[in-house]
Amino acid sequence: MTLFVIATPIGNLKDLSERAKTTLASVHTVLCEDTRNTRKLFTSISLPGSEKGPYLMSFHQHSDDTKVKTVIELLEQGHDLALVTDAGTPGISDPGGKLIEALVKHFGSTLTISPIPGPSAVVAALSVSGFPTDEFVFLGFPPNKKGRQKFFDQLSEFDMTIVFYESTHRILKTLDEIKKRFPDRQLVVCRELTKLHETIYRGTAGEVTEKLKTSSIKGEFVIINKNKG
Repeated sequence: MTLFVIATPIGNLKDLSERAKTTLASVHTVLCEDTRNTRKLFTSISLPGSEKGPYLMSFHQHSDDTKVKTVIELLEQGHDLALVTDAGTPGISDPGGKLIEALVKHFGSTLTISPIPGPSAVVAALSVSGFPTDEFVFLGFPPNKKGRQKFFDQLSEFDMTIVFYESTHRILKTLDEIKKRFPDRQLVVCRELTKLHETIYRGTAGEVTEKLKTSSIKGEFVIINKNKG
């Protein structure tokens, strides 16, 4: 019995590896953040997502212990399973890590957990940043409300490159928070990585804000801070 942790495209469907396709076609069940999105992925790459192929079962941040028990039962029956998210690598700013923790606690070393690596927005952004990446800290998404000010205050505590995500709804507010604290700090802001409208902005928070206002704030963002200068 094996749980395959499979990275899926963050935009460009051609980024799904041949190994990922083969594995997805071979497992009994695919645990999905949203079965509708995974079914669309399967259709786009000509993989069956019905009774002819692997069963698609939802598993997301709101899944309870009952769903974890179902996953355990499937594995105990000897089935191979796959874990995917809507986009990117499971477990990275994603509840997949909690499932894996529960499975390791239950099965110990008797369960094989195998990564099928691939797209990750944080790694893709870092690779084109030009900032030091021998050390970096990834902070996920800033809190929406409670703890938000503390999140931005703590950016001064790190001596290494800092990377985090932000949504289209809060990107300008986030840049404003950074501008207030670090007006001269250099940023790289990546929008819609690997997608049709992929854009990479470089400059201070104020400079990037102006560029966004004259282009677009639509999409998903990765923000990279070059600390100490």
